Amino acid sequence: MLIISIILEAAVAVIAALAARAGRPYLYGLSFTFAAYVLYDLARLLQWPVEGPLLSGLFLLATIAALLAVWGLYREGRGK
Repeated sequence: MLIISIILEAAVAVIAALAARAGRPYLYGLSFTFAAYVLYDLARLLQWPVEGPLLSGLFLLATIAALLAVWGLYREGRGK
């Protein structure tokens, strides 16, 4: 199940990056968020010795990036 999750998260990250390159740059935030999820799940799968504060910081950055991406989508939908 974890491998399927990694594959799907990587697909979302790639598609979001492609959409960002096509003129919606705020979607890089969504791409970063899902890339962080891939990194986290790979660390779990491969049993990397990753520190708690490192993962907490990564997830904080991912959450901020997702917030900015959603804000960009919201503004785009309102025509601004």
